[in-house]
Amino acid sequence: MFFHVSKIVWLLIVPSTFLTLLACLGLVLAPWRRRAGLSLAAVGAFGLLAGGLLPVGALLTNALEERFPTFIDDGRPVDGVVLLGGAELPAITAARGQPAFQEAGERVIAFADLARRYPSARLLFTGASGSLEEQPPKESETMRLALPALGIPVGRVMMEEQARNTDENARLAKALAQPNAGERWLLVTSAYHMPRAVGSFRAAGFEVVAYPVDYRTTGGAGLWKLNRSVAGGLAELDLAVREWIGLIVYWMSGRSSSPVPGPTP
Repeated sequence: MFFHVSKIVWLLIVPSTFLTLLACLGLVLAPWRRRAGLSLAAVGAFGLLAGGLLPVGALLTNALEERFPTFIDDGRPVDGVVLLGGAELPAITAARGQPAFQEAGERVIAFADLARRYPSARLLFTGASGSLEEQPPKESETMRLALPALGIPVGRVMMEEQARNTDENARLAKALAQPNAGERWLLVTSAYHMPRAVGSFRAAGFEVVAYPVDYRTTGGAGLWKLNRSVAGGLAELDLAVREWIGLIVYWMSGRSSSPVPGPTP
């Protein structure tokens, strides 16, 4: 129930879609309610331009990316590595007959690197599909196709193939891995998604060490530059707002350990 409701609500409130619908509604309403219609259209159009050109999305994203530091190998053993799905493009994989990944593909590269650096570590991939529609193959099947090219034996990776969101990633990964107390597991996902992911794993009772990748911002003074395109800025804003809303909803529903999880002392 939570999965379906969250997906449907997000389709309606995603900033770029909401502002576009608002502008269109205003234009439709204008012939009957001129002032109200034109006001709505103006608010929608201004919101699209401001959200697309101003670095709002970058600032919101950077705040999430800075929550966890880049992982530094301190020589301590690593017992396992968990990779969250989401970088895969299952529909293109099915259509083209080869594993396809989107811009979050750095997650997969990092997973392969960690598998090489820690040959005795247990490996776990978790992810089915975050789509409301059935989408063959699943994210896990796309990943399974890619493992030989990454130099990872397929039999070495535990495949969790039912999770549809981050909450299910955490709970089902724990059930499959059954980590022992004191074990050190690395969690690989996009830096902007790491706070919600770590919060979910903590809520599920699975202690992990953050291994953030797939950074979307440069940080520093570069954050304050205007976006080069409205479309690019809106895409960044959609991503950031979705993650912040996700953090709030997860915390309020008990699916995260805190509002904005960070490193443990």
